Amino acid sequence: MYEKILVAVDGSPTSLRGLNEAIKVAKAMHGQLMLVHVVNELVIAAEYVPSVYYEPILVSLRDSGAQVLEQAMSIARRGDVPCDRKLIETLGGRAADEIVKQAKEWSADLIVLGTHGRRGLRRLAMGSDAELVLRQSPVPVLMCRDRPEGP
Repeated sequence: MYEKILVAVDGSPTSLRGLNEAIKVAKAMHGQLMLVHVVNELVIAAEYVPSVYYEPILVSLRDSGAQVLEQAMSIARRGDVPCDRKLIETLGGRAADEIVKQAKEWSADLIVLGTHGRRGLRRLAMGSDAELVLRQSPVPVLMCRDRPEGP
């Protein structure tokens, strides 16, 4: 049923919770994982960052993303689940759009990601990639919280 599971990872505890749930599903369904990390280069667009700093910062973002993916691969391997990884770079695009695009290209059966579960003004101010993935996804989405919601 869920043989191809795309997992968005960013290195956060919430993302780790999503990865662990994806491993459980993959083991139960004899599936495989595609681990995805999105680097948004707009954060350091050349118009805003002096050119002397641009390349070192970009390299740092890529290296950080590669480390996040390597850590996630290690966890998946310990869970004895086949997996692959992909570092996606975008210039100003939303992570949600890139996650959904990759799920379509890979023909994923399920997307798994962590969500901080923000509500109200915090959600409005910070946005919600998880919500956007849920709205745009052509396949089921499993959203995992790092901890239960408090009172």
